[in-house]
Amino acid sequence: MRTQTTHERELTAPVELCLPNGRLNPAAVGWARHPLVTTDGIGRGSFGWGRNKRWEYWAVTTPTHIVGITVSSLDYASLHQLWVKDRRSGEEIDLVAISPLSGSATLPGTLGTGSARTRTKALSIDIDELGEADAGSPGTRLRAVSPRVTIDVLAERPAGHEAMGVVVPWSDRLFQYTVKDVARPAGGTITIDGVSHRLPRARSWAVLDHGRGRWPYSMTWNWGAASGIVDGRTLGLQLGGRWTAGTGSTENALSVDGRITKYGDELDWEYSQGDFLAPWRIRGEHLDLVFTPEFDRSAQTNMLVIGSETHQCFGTYSGTATDEDGTTLRIDGLFGWAEHVHNRW
Repeated sequence: MRTQTTHERELTAPVELCLPNGRLNPAAVGWARHPLVTTDGIGRGSFGWGRNKRWEYWAVTTPTHIVGITVSSLDYASLHQLWVKDRRSGEEIDLVAISPLSGSATLPGTLGTGSARTRTKALSIDIDELGEADAGSPGTRLRAVSPRVTIDVLAERPAGHEAMGVVVPWSDRLFQYTVKDVARPAGGTITIDGVSHRLPRARSWAVLDHGRGRWPYSMTWNWGAASGIVDGRTLGLQLGGRWTAGTGSTENALSVDGRITKYGDELDWEYSQGDFLAPWRIRGEHLDLVFTPEFDRSAQTNMLVIGSETHQCFGTYSGTATDEDGTTLRIDGLFGWAEHVHNRW
């Protein structure tokens, strides 16, 4: 017998995010296991210009490296990034490309309907959805080229794999559709300064953060994610906080062998903003986790209109989480991240 873990409405049929006038479609408010929400209305026309945010962010974790790839349009600017961390040496390579308006970003209106690309002088990125005939197994091909780094990774999509999608409403003018897809098996190569590193099977994972929406100008959020195998089962954590408070929606979920358990309660995040490398505690009705950071990827930007403070800590999760059948699962050494971000955008 399955237990109730969320009060939110599950979407089971395709739905438009926006009404014809550009405002939020009330029928889209809910969560889904598959990308059922059509978001083509975001970024079209003049409605909400300046508040429209569209992005694809992929993180790839391996025993030796971590990769972050971003293609994004913020209306008045495009921001793209390729970041690589060598977990053994500690070296980081970070390339950020910012251009005015949205000309350097190609993004599909709706997830799965096209490719995401960017072309700048120093950075090119291609994110392509592939079928079984294209790659031997369905998935998403992630490619990036910069002066020092070349990425060619396939984030596989196993049969029956689910992702957590949710519409978060602040109002009928400001709202966000996010798809967080954790625990995607990853294979391919990371090449740094001409030296190629092949991703080891069953120990390399890809996570997607797909976003389409219209945001308030200033926002603080927490996001945590992790992927791995514990006790023979493929587990993925998707944890959020702050930005969904008061909306009636959350982005919290557990993935077990590709099956999503959606959590409807707001989580309690305990961590020190004076020492982000101290252990974090994240608790809710169905989970109790300790996150132990290894390092803090911190960054600050202040470019008049756009500003941000980011602390993305990478490390391991331990504790317990309950699936939709009411079974309590052990979380032990699951590698991922927890972050504290404040954005002006």
